[in-house]
Amino acid sequence: MASRAARKILSNPVSLTVNGRPVQVEMGATVLDAVRAAGSRVPTLCYHPEFKARAVCRMCLVDMEGERRPQPACHTLAKEGAIVNTDTDELKTFRKVDLQFLLARHPNECIRCEVAGNCKLQDLIEEYQVEDLMPKMQRGSLEHPEHRIHDHTSPSIWRDMDKCIECGLCVDSCSAQKINAIGFVERGKGMIPVPTFDKPLCQTGCISCGQCTLVCPVGALIERPDWQRVLEVLSSKRRTTVVQTAPATRVSIGEEFGFEPGTISTGRMIQALRALGFDYVFDTGFSADLTIMEEANELLARLRGEREGKLPLFTSCCPGWINYIEIHRPDLLPHLSTTKSPQQMHATVTKHGPFGRNAIPESEEPFVVSIMPCTAKKDEADRPGMRGDVDAVLTTRELAKLIRHCKIPFASLSNDDSYDSPLGESTGAAAIFGASGGVLEAALRTAVHALGIKDAPIELKECRGVDRGVKVATIPGVGSVAAVSSIASAIDLLSTDSWKNDYLMIEVMACPGGCLGGGGEPKSDDPNILEKRAKSIYQIDADANLRRSHDNPEVQQLYKDMLDHPLSEKSEQLLHTVYSARGSPREKLSQFLDAVDHRDGTRASDLFTEDGVWNTNTPLYGEIYGKEKIKSLIESKLPALPPYSAGHAPLKHRFVSNVEGTNIVAPDGQNVHFDVALDDATGRIKSLKLIPGESITAA
Repeated sequence: MASRAARKILSNPVSLTVNGRPVQVEMGATVLDAVRAAGSRVPTLCYHPEFKARAVCRMCLVDMEGERRPQPACHTLAKEGAIVNTDTDELKTFRKVDLQFLLARHPNECIRCEVAGNCKLQDLIEEYQVEDLMPKMQRGSLEHPEHRIHDHTSPSIWRDMDKCIECGLCVDSCSAQKINAIGFVERGKGMIPVPTFDKPLCQTGCISCGQCTLVCPVGALIERPDWQRVLEVLSSKRRTTVVQTAPATRVSIGEEFGFEPGTISTGRMIQALRALGFDYVFDTGFSADLTIMEEANELLARLRGEREGKLPLFTSCCPGWINYIEIHRPDLLPHLSTTKSPQQMHATVTKHGPFGRNAIPESEEPFVVSIMPCTAKKDEADRPGMRGDVDAVLTTRELAKLIRHCKIPFASLSNDDSYDSPLGESTGAAAIFGASGGVLEAALRTAVHALGIKDAPIELKECRGVDRGVKVATIPGVGSVAAVSSIASAIDLLSTDSWKNDYLMIEVMACPGGCLGGGGEPKSDDPNILEKRAKSIYQIDADANLRRSHDNPEVQQLYKDMLDHPLSEKSEQLLHTVYSARGSPREKLSQFLDAVDHRDGTRASDLFTEDGVWNTNTPLYGEIYGKEKIKSLIESKLPALPPYSAGHAPLKHRFVSNVEGTNIVAPDGQNVHFDVALDDATGRIKSLKLIPGESITAA
């Protein structure tokens, strides 16, 4: 029986035979494409449809009549009349020996590996029943011990190179992003991918997008695991637990349990989260609508010249994009929206808004978990000024692992359930946050409403699409806007200054396709996976009763009960954030003050050189010399933090400017300035001096 692929009408067909079956593929297709079109299967480890085949794993070797030796199916073009065999005894023997060699260079840690059950190497070892017969080989190079095998310094991504199979996909993905934080070093058995200049990953240009973890076929690169910590809290039942789920997760989580890509599994996911033991299940879409209320009004305020910052306005909900600007292009910080991401907004409102006041015991701080398609969200949750609002971030993959670990039958759950209130209602505008161009489209739906433009289309289809690149739309009466898919496309756009005059607002998503292609989403070799997920995202929007963020009644109620109006003083305090160039005195000061606000002496003192000086400029504390004394002062001499009070935000140090300077509003309302001197060699603080100023009212 001919395969479906063989029955397709091809414009320039190539006919060949695979394992005795005739098949046709398009001119330019590979033998691997032909094998799959014929319904056959050949194993792969180093192949990914987005990248040019490296053909290094050799698992996909096939016999082709007329060729002297087996050919890699992933790299060899299909030829007219070719006769291909994939399953000869010689090929099966070779694959088994190849796997034995890979196993000899791999630790026997499957039982506790984070990708156990979702590892291509493990699958093939099981399929071919490979025995661990060869002597174990040490990874890395004895001559170059500076090549780190284990690196857990990043807040988002863990590297364990003793599990690496040198497929090169991490290098390809980082190169495709034009970040190039990872590259190969050495040759032969010593070859290994390492961060640039052998630095810890946290000290490179890595933006935590996690595309490397998305394509890694084994456990060499993974998101920092947090699901065990979440399970411990859920199991203890000592704290009220709250979970929020991002829009993209509901169209991808089903893939982990055998559903077709793009299957909308909102109800099943909610039921699974309840079965895990979460007390409240909320929708990050609620705070996506809240984000739009703030960001759209911020755009209008900048247009009127009423707000600090420059045009065009850059969106700020993608933490990988924020990392890129702070690390690589701090000159662009004034263009960034100061609006927090939906993840951080939701957590802030959960802990410090009416919900916390009404539903949580007065002195009990809820444990807030977010389910995100993004690895960089782990990084974001640890940013100065926002640390502690989100207690744990789980990727879509981690949630699936947690569900499987707890033996919850996801596929059997009903898809008929809804989020809890009052932080669970969202509009169609919030749903499209999951796709590239969605934030821009959602913001403009509200902006044109605020401007009184009545005939603007609700759908901005010119900005839709999952391919890498820049999509442009022009709104009559507003101007031109751009949606940028992938950080590489943003780098290209920013390589000239034309964008400064061409656009009013620019949305950037670091991952191709936006959040639905995020580094924490389910792994897939389907070349059309992003299109399938995006189709469902837009279907959710099309089916929604409410499609504009400003129509969300729960958001309207929050402004009535707490925030007053967008960009109010309360909104500025809770829903907006600040930025700093990485490695700058401002960044070190923000990290230090955040540590002080948490009375975290260890984190604060680690920012100083061994003989660093903190001049408090107060009679009580004076000058503090050395890391240990700084730590001791913060932990044992500063006034203790007040206990958590549900619904009330703690007072913190705040920067006067969102993007520049070291002027601070202290928790007591004092307007002060800090002089910060950094050590040239280490980048640590060598002296920090507080300079008092005039008293102002604390927000």
